[in-house]
Amino acid sequence: MLALWGGANAQASGEWTGTATRIADGDTLWVRPAFGGRPVKIRVHGIDAPEICQAGGQASRLALAQRVAGRRLEVSPHRKDDYGRTLALIHLEGEDIASWMVDQGHAWSYRFGRDGGPYTAQQARAQAAARGLFADPLAVEPRLFRKRHGSCDPTGSWRPEK
Repeated sequence: MLALWGGANAQASGEWTGTATRIADGDTLWVRPAFGGRPVKIRVHGIDAPEICQAGGQASRLALAQRVAGRRLEVSPHRKDDYGRTLALIHLEGEDIASWMVDQGHAWSYRFGRDGGPYTAQQARAQAAARGLFADPLAVEPRLFRKRHGSCDPTGSWRPEK
């Protein structure tokens, strides 16, 4: 039996499959469930990709889009985040997309306090190989970028916090 959020729009618990229909940035995408309904806005669990207006943001979005757009994905929802997005693990043919994004240097492992996050080994490899974001020794983690500059507006420019 399906447990649903918002009517028939998204499955609340248990894994489901669907097709990636839109990529907002390197850690946010929409997936249309195979069981029907509107696409679900997903925040990829365990990573933090650069803001779209931040250095590396466009490249991160492009990397995710090239990897998953139009492809059948396995979605393992955890919960809703503070912005109403479904926080979920995403797999493509068994491959953890978050792990791939960090390993390729397109995102950071999402830190939890002093914990380096679930993808610290992948991040260390990407940093050692100077892949993607990690080719720039001055690359700024998105959480610090947002703290200093605020969020990006929908056009990809800065929108200072008030």
